[in-house]
Amino acid sequence: MMMIDTADLTKTYEGRGGCRGVTLQVPEGCIFGLLGPNGAGKSTFVKMLAGLHRPDSGQAVMLGQPLGQPEARRKLGYLPELFRFQEWLTPTEVLRFHGQLGGLRPRDTRSPAFRSRVRDTLELVGLADAADRRVGGFSKGMQQRLGLAAALLLDPELVILDEPASALDPVGRHEIRNLLKRLRANGVTVFLNTHLLEDVEALCDQAAFLYGGELLASGPLRELLGGAGDGGVNWRFKVGGWLPDTLAALGEAAGEPLVSPLRLVETDANGNAVLSARVSDREQAGYLCALFIRSGLTLYESGPESNSLEDWFIRMAASRQGGDLQ
Repeated sequence: MMMIDTADLTKTYEGRGGCRGVTLQVPEGCIFGLLGPNGAGKSTFVKMLAGLHRPDSGQAVMLGQPLGQPEARRKLGYLPELFRFQEWLTPTEVLRFHGQLGGLRPRDTRSPAFRSRVRDTLELVGLADAADRRVGGFSKGMQQRLGLAAALLLDPELVILDEPASALDPVGRHEIRNLLKRLRANGVTVFLNTHLLEDVEALCDQAAFLYGGELLASGPLRELLGGAGDGGVNWRFKVGGWLPDTLAALGEAAGEPLVSPLRLVETDANGNAVLSARVSDREQAGYLCALFIRSGLTLYESGPESNSLEDWFIRMAASRQGGDLQ
């Protein structure tokens, strides 16, 4: 089941900004990361999903219901990027209020079962010891945790989090990462809008990249980092005995087609060189290693290249700008 399924979803502000023609799918039970630079249209897209903006055009289904339907909203937890709580309330009172916003009657929020749910939720986000303190004395990180508690209070099937760790220190971010992993293990789908690429790399099963209001890529994170779903692997080789005409000779001798041509990365005055190729699998990398040795080269190192999310993010932005980002 697709928890979110959009087709050409569009929202602009008098024809400018926002996002245009966004088509993506978020499968059930995954952590999905929405990426893009500032002004890419991410918040506009998230607000449409949360029902805060009405699309100009396009279609969307969320939790099996057309976008904005009450039945879908009852199963949705949402943490906005900018939120405020009444300073004179305690976390317990804030969650009781949010329970009523979620459709519970006042007497239901005073029941033993609901009080137990509030305690469990505050413990889940690390605020159990602050349950009866006034929110006005909370740090930004504590308020962020309270916002997350409000999003999780009514046991949602889908959680949309807009920059959930932006105000947290490294320890707090680590705790929230573990919490999101537990949610996924319990079958909750998490849609994460964040600038923290390391969080996406550590958590997300799938991701999408928005730039200038348009969707440039979407899919499983491993495939995105691997490059356009071609199934290849970037492989790097360090060799000795390199000569100016060696690359051409290797290209003629390779015979077996590679996913991308063998590329010279760098050389030095001592005849050492670093080569790179995109191979279909480890066996093809082994074939290249044997070819180097047969050609009289000394093979010093061979292994897959690391491909970080930051590198991919920069490449995607550079491709849109038509050049390299420094």
